[in-house]
Amino acid sequence: MSGHIPVMLAEVLEALNPHDGAHYIDGTFGGGGYAKAILEACDCRVLGIDRDPDAIARGQALVALYPGRLTLVHGEFSQLDRLLADCGEDGTNGVVLDLGVSSFQFDEPARGFSFRADGPLDMRMSMSGESAADVVNTADAKTLAGIISRYGEEHHAMRIARAIVAARPLTRTAELAELVSKTLGPAAARQPIHPATRTFQALRIHVNDELGELATALEAATRALKPQGRLAIVSFHSLEDRIVKHFLSEHSTVAPRASRHAPETRHASASLYRLLASRPQSPGDGEIANNPRARSAKLRAAERLAA
Repeated sequence: MSGHIPVMLAEVLEALNPHDGAHYIDGTFGGGGYAKAILEACDCRVLGIDRDPDAIARGQALVALYPGRLTLVHGEFSQLDRLLADCGEDGTNGVVLDLGVSSFQFDEPARGFSFRADGPLDMRMSMSGESAADVVNTADAKTLAGIISRYGEEHHAMRIARAIVAARPLTRTAELAELVSKTLGPAAARQPIHPATRTFQALRIHVNDELGELATALEAATRALKPQGRLAIVSFHSLEDRIVKHFLSEHSTVAPRASRHAPETRHASASLYRLLASRPQSPGDGEIANNPRARSAKLRAAERLAA
């Protein structure tokens, strides 16, 4: 499992509070860092889920280290409640989700996630379905601009989209990165992040329906968690964190008091979660120095209440 550093591992374990005899789900197995730490923390069982077949293949070595305690399933975390039931479990005591791209995906040029090394313009976590190359070479400028603006929060989305359409076909990550850099000009090159960062993020999120998967996964986790079960989610950009924040806020508070002029209309809905902290946790300076990819991470955690 070398090359993978689980972000905010100590904080995630504290939030999950793993204990003997319990069951946990690592919905984004990746390099197995969280799953291994949970298994080491107590005598429990873990279901690891990943849509990337490479992650499942790599994880077999970890399965062998914890016979009968670690089960790996190839699938999407949006289906975690169904995958849990397929394994014969009636619920789980904790769910952890580490959102975004794993270090293995990002560091392998052949997967096409990064502009820092040339590779095919792919970006598919599951290695199936529509690729980033399919999107940039078939979508019209308006559609491309919408993707880049919404998921990349890129202010120059239409300019980039028109440049992509004019330069097609594009099949390599280096081609796209160079095109975006040239389109945005020298001023963008002087910024702290690479000019192509937002465009690559947007295409990746779109290709993998990451935000849709996350929204569905939050509902699935709520169905799967037993009372007092813990949910811990590590996000890496504002789009992800906003979805998690709004979901937990909506389901962790009683409905607001109705107007005093119409008291009969007040209906207080039962909360589903108790927030473990009112604000998200961030990694410390030491962790960021050791793992720069952790710098934008935020952890939100909550405890499932009885139905």
